[in-house]
Order: sequence, then structure tokens, then C-alpha cells
Amino acid sequence: MTDVLWSPSAERIEQSALRAYLDWLAEREGRPFDDHDALHTWSVADVDRFWRSVVDYYDVAFSTPWEQVRTADDMPHTRWFTGARLNWAEHALRRGADDDPALVCVQEGGAPAREITRGGLRRSVAAAAGWLRRAGVRPGDRVCAYLPNTEHAVIGLLAAAAVGAVWSCCSPDFGAEGTIGRLAQLEPTVLVVADGYHWNGHEVDRADVVARLRAELPTVRHVVAVPSVFDRPVPEGATPWAELLAVDAEPEFAQVEFSHPLWVLFTSGTTGLPKGLVHGHGGITLEGLKWSGLYCGLRPGERMFTYTSTGWALWNMQLGALTQGASIVLYEGSPGHPPGAVWEVAARTGADVVLMGAAVVTATANTGVSPRTEHDLSRLRHVMVSGSALPPAGYDWLYSHVRSDMRIDSTSGGTDVSGSFVGANEYSPVRAGRIGGRLAGVDCAAWDDDGNPVVDEVGDLVVLQPMPSMPVHLWNDPDAERYTDSYFDTWPGVWRHGDWVTLHTDGSVAIHGRSDSTLNRQGVRLGSGDFYDVLDTMEEIDEALVVGVDLPDDEYWLGLFVVPAQGHTLDDDLRATIVSALRSRLTPRHVPDEIVEAPAVPHTLSGKRLEVPIKKLMAGRPLERAANLASVDDPDALRWYARFAADRRA
Repeated sequence: MTDVLWSPSAERIEQSALRAYLDWLAEREGRPFDDHDALHTWSVADVDRFWRSVVDYYDVAFSTPWEQVRTADDMPHTRWFTGARLNWAEHALRRGADDDPALVCVQEGGAPAREITRGGLRRSVAAAAGWLRRAGVRPGDRVCAYLPNTEHAVIGLLAAAAVGAVWSCCSPDFGAEGTIGRLAQLEPTVLVVADGYHWNGHEVDRADVVARLRAELPTVRHVVAVPSVFDRPVPEGATPWAELLAVDAEPEFAQVEFSHPLWVLFTSGTTGLPKGLVHGHGGITLEGLKWSGLYCGLRPGERMFTYTSTGWALWNMQLGALTQGASIVLYEGSPGHPPGAVWEVAARTGADVVLMGAAVVTATANTGVSPRTEHDLSRLRHVMVSGSALPPAGYDWLYSHVRSDMRIDSTSGGTDVSGSFVGANEYSPVRAGRIGGRLAGVDCAAWDDDGNPVVDEVGDLVVLQPMPSMPVHLWNDPDAERYTDSYFDTWPGVWRHGDWVTLHTDGSVAIHGRSDSTLNRQGVRLGSGDFYDVLDTMEEIDEALVVGVDLPDDEYWLGLFVVPAQGHTLDDDLRATIVSALRSRLTPRHVPDEIVEAPAVPHTLSGKRLEVPIKKLMAGRPLERAANLASVDDPDALRWYARFAADRRA
């Protein structure tokens, strides 16, 4: 059994938000709930009653009552709290006095933090929503954005939600192709843009990308220009951000059906356009209350700092803190400029809970910085880590160099559900390299290839019962064909997430990386289709294939295999051209660790590149277990990759 690094005190448990809920639940149900294990067992035995308890405990404000907790349809067709109407933004803004802080805005470089009060945020959202309504935005219309992690994105989302419009945002570290490939699918009517952002001590100019967005998103009727790092006039035909906030309005929240679309988050499959995940007002309200209340343990007056960009689901998840009356810290800039910057921000803003990618922890550790010797982190009680599994060395570094008495919570979920499947809780001890356990209301398991549950063995992470925050549908997928193919093609009615996982007998969990071909680098998922959109247009390249492989100690290898076009070779000049194209047209995260010349790219008989089998080969699986050669168009090509993988491991 893995050694316990930290255990919660009895006093900490007794004073926790989770214990307060369990005491309430015990009285309601007439039975004891001694710990989180008892809660989880009950919550999956009666999923409907568990979610009813969340609704009642947090006093979810349904303007129209629900008729049934959920329909009997199998996933992905389940619908929750049918008949109920509500508005997510109303729940995000309803708690706290007007003079309580809501947003704490910090910019790279050490400039003083700016606080926006609850009252100020409410007024800004009401004004911006009023402007949207005057601009003709109606429920179901799309409001899209190209913004860094500033208050403008929060206000924009809340205002769009108040109107009943659908929000989607790309971070400005995305290039034009990646952004257009996402937002063009939504046919937005309003586009909110900033033409730059801060990164590693530089002011990054994105005016050229903004110009392309305006030119190549023909449905946009209104462009809103947000003040950026450059002192430029507002572009011709655009509305300055200040105009959105210029006319005060009474708060007004469109009461929409429980599953009415709130936002679209994008993840990418192995082929085709990025996949638009549509989440509903009700599901996000319930998941946000559960996660921020029972697992982040947030209370009014506390602060949560999430290091994230607007293009990552953590950005959306952090907003659940507002539903608890807590405030959120928005940081715009690099996590490592100067080294350890994120911990300085956590200390300066008095963060109680910090959430960041495991790669950020590892990167800071590698700089030699020791935050506890430089900053006052006495308020910090809880560090949450996501994006990838935190390696054992990361636990040691956090306890040695951040704080010795805090909960380290390695958590795992997905953009897919805008939440977590597994994580720590106030009762769980901290073990290096392990996640605390399964979260309430999440009926997940590890299955082998034959669909049998396994314990203490690596299996596929599956979810056996629906969750309210699962997508209500995928964008432009009216018959749920893509939705079904993405999550339910292996076992009908069972969500297969695409992660390798071990559920241990002590209740802890280990995540081993992606079991499909999705790329996950520095905590951000990258779609292979984005790579091919760039590389397939280059005349020097006949075809390419990209794979990502999780390695020990939180390392990750992003490999690009290139088949040069006739008359070309993969020399240093072509490698430099590839790197430049990926960096400029997508993001720096898309630059591979290694670019390898290959004789061919193998495909399925239907023409799909064999990304998953080649990833399995690179991870050490033998050829006969990685693919069925009878289903491959060029078995000799696949054999070449098997030899390459074996040589590289050696």
C-alpha cells in the first residue's frame, strides 16, 4: 500500500463544508453518514435522490418546478429535472453582499491586483445583458469570444447566460485556424475580442488573428473590442467594451429549461472538426454547487485561484466558486514569469484554494524556487491539481516547499462533463501518486477489454449511470450519432471516457493517461485534426501522423511522423518550417518534441489514420495486441512503427 503523506485532523473534518452537508443529510434521510465512503455508496445506489439532495441543500431556485428527476432513457438521451426552469447566471450572482469581493484580477508583472465587488459585477452583468438584448440577441443565439483570463470574459459569459444566449470562448494563444475551426461552427451573432495578451514578459499582438476572425465569421453582426495591452483606437465598425457597461439596467435572468444550452466547450476527436460539447444551465448549476461546495469546500469570504486560460474547462469550472459566495482570482500571464509566479499570486491574493495543472507544479519545482520561504501562504488549505496525474515527486515538493499542512487533491475529469469523476475529499488521506477516490454521484469503474470490472488492475474508465453535467448534445449532431460514437461505441449505454485507470482496494485511484488518441500536453487537450489542418496544406509533406504518449514522472512525448512529398526530404529547413507553421497557426503547445521521417502512414480500411494503435506501440504494447493487421491498409508500414517504438524504448 502506498504510504500516507498526510491525513486530515478530526477538527478539520468536523469544521468542513462536507461534514455540514453530511449532518444535514443524516437528519433528512434518517440514517448516519459517517464519512465520504458512506455518501458515495448511497449516492450511486440512488442517484436521483442524491441529486435531489443537492437541489434542496443549496436551495436551487427553480422558477418552474420539476416533474421528474430524470427520464428513463439510456445515456446519452437522459434528461434531468424535466419541466424545471432556472438560470445559471442568477445562481452565480445571488450570494454575497454588494461590497463583498467577487473577482480579484491580477496581471503578469506584479501590478497591484484589482478587486471587483459583488455589486460591481452584478451591475456590469446587468448592463452588458441589456446591451445584448438591445443588439437583438435572443435565447439560443451564440455569443463568442477571443479573450484572455480577465474580468471581461467572466462578465461576457454571465451576461450571455442571463439573456439565455450560448457562450463559447477561445484563448488568444490559439491561432486563427484553431479559433475559426471552432467558432465558425456556432455561427455567432456577437464576437467579443481582445487583440493581445501578456506572456513571459512580452505583449503578444493578436490583431492579425482578430482581423481574420472578423473576415471569416460572416454571421457576426456585432464586434465588441475589449481594452487590451496595446493602446490602439477601437477598430472601425466595432463597439468599445465601455459601451456595454454604459447604461445601467435592472438584473434580468431569462428562465430557461433545465437542459437549455449554456456554453459550448470544444474538444477534438481524431478526425474532422473540433467537437463542440454543449452543457446545460441546470447540469452546470448542480455540478458547480456540488464540486465547489462539497469538494473545494468553499464558503462565503474565501478565495479560489485557478491557473488556467479561457480555452480550458478549468476556467469554466472555477466559476462555481461564485455560487458559494466565494471570490475567484483571475491571473493573466505566464505561470513561470518570474519563476514561481503562481505561488506569489496565491499569497498576494490570500487564496484559500488553488487549482492548477500538474505540469505547472512540476515546472515550478524544476526552477529551484521554494514558495514557503518567500511568501505567506498561511491561508492556503487545499491545492487541487488537474490536467494530468501529479507524479510522486510533485507531492513531496508541495509539502516541502509550499505548505506541510494542506490537502493535495489530484483530481481527474474532463471538458466532456465540465467537472470531475475522481478526486480527494475531506476524509481521504493523501498518498503520493494517488487520487483520493470517486466523487459523490459518479458511478465509475475500471473495465477490462471484455467489459468486466477490475480492481487493482489497469482498465478503461467507464461511467455506468448518467450525470447532470454530461453534454445535453454535441453541436450540429441532431441524431446524437457523433455523441454516441464518441462515448458509447464500445459499450452501449456506458460512458467510456478514454482514460486508463486503476481503482485500488483502499479506495484510491490512479490515472495512467489517455487510452484514445486525444493529445494532452501541459494539461491542455489538443486535437490531432488541428495538426492535420495545418500540415496537410504544406506541399513539402505527403502525409503526417501525430501521437502523444504519457511517460513516467509526469513527462509527455509529443511525436510527429512526417512522410515527405516526392522530391522533398525531412531536413532541418523543413523541420523549422513545420515548427513555425504549428506555432504561428495553432499554439506553441502544438510544437512537437520530435519530428520523425516515416516511410508511410498506415490507415484503417476506411481510411482513418491509425493513431491509437501507434500510440499503444509507443507506450510498449506489442504489435499483435496493438492492432489487427487484417484491418490495416499497409501492414508493413505499421510494422515499421513497431520497430521504431521498440528501438526508441531501448
